[in-house]
Amino acid sequence: MVKKAKTVKAKTKTTKVKSVKTKAASYAAAKPKPLKAKTKAAEAKPVKKKLAKAILTKAKTIKSKVSIIKPKKAKKVRVKVTWPKKTREMHNHHMNSTVWNNFKFRDDDIVIATYAKSGTTWMQQIVSQLVFNGDESTAVAHLSPWVDLRIIPPEVIAGLEDQTHRRFVKTHLPVDALVFSPKAKYIFVGRDGRDAAWSLFNHHINAVDDYFTAFNETPGRVGPRLERGSDNVHEFYKAWFAGDGFPYWPIWENIRSWWAIRNLPNVKFVHFNDMKSDLAGSVRQIADFLGIKPDAATFEKIVAHCSFDYMKAHAEHAAPMGGIMWKGGAQTFVNKGTNGRWRDTLDEADVKAYEAKAVKELGSECANWLAHGGPV
Repeated sequence: MVKKAKTVKAKTKTTKVKSVKTKAASYAAAKPKPLKAKTKAAEAKPVKKKLAKAILTKAKTIKSKVSIIKPKKAKKVRVKVTWPKKTREMHNHHMNSTVWNNFKFRDDDIVIATYAKSGTTWMQQIVSQLVFNGDESTAVAHLSPWVDLRIIPPEVIAGLEDQTHRRFVKTHLPVDALVFSPKAKYIFVGRDGRDAAWSLFNHHINAVDDYFTAFNETPGRVGPRLERGSDNVHEFYKAWFAGDGFPYWPIWENIRSWWAIRNLPNVKFVHFNDMKSDLAGSVRQIADFLGIKPDAATFEKIVAHCSFDYMKAHAEHAAPMGGIMWKGGAQTFVNKGTNGRWRDTLDEADVKAYEAKAVKELGSECANWLAHGGPV
């Protein structure tokens, strides 16, 4: 049976081949050779032209398609922002952080933050000039209170509700003791700790007796009293360094807490050194951050009103209570605005100890910025 099947299969194949050959032969016989040659010659040119035209058309089509291809729009990736949360209260002879718990934020509020004596008043002056378009009569200290100051009259904080202009206030709290608004703008001003300590000494040693009485005797003080201490700047610095900000509040946790949120969209870092070296550039950056766009003439006036000489001459507008808490008044409060005075006093061991402590507490990047400034 197998052999028979093979024979049938072979026969079928042969039949098909013969059929194809016969068809080809009959086709050739029916078509005279001269006519066939002439047809090929006649058709050759049109075929080439058609082929060339087709290729050219295709090329043009491809080119035109490429030229109208539009880049795909990048999909917006929503980055989830983790906003700081208040985790503790901070109390001492100066501070009462609970005031922020009931603070009613507005979306355009501005909060100026520093450790202390790091350019706070200077930044308040810059912001006030931007908000009020260079108005010389702006009473900065009255309009921009220290919200967490323990002895501030309650009516001063309540008065913020009545302000119809864009509000700007200040704080000396670390971030974790502060109620943080995702919509407010925060400007943190940094300064080398040694420069801050030298300025703090001037602030402290020139305070009148009523200054110490107010902080020590006003009900609600938590922690030790504020004492005048030594009138020697080197001794004051050593106590400040050894006691992490003594007799005021800790420096390292304050700087560290703000540095940790430096990349938040509503936080701006500014350094005292940069304001001194390029005041106009610093004012421009702050204006851009706050979305304020003064015209050229107004901007020039604003910068002039933020110079140290101008502020010294109008110190009564910047100093708390017009400067009555300091010997020499407001002129003492707005002191020298200079850096590096510690270089004439601190020895090599003091300098190395400070720099090593700064790196240990803050990390090298933050310690370097605090010492020198620059973009963050």
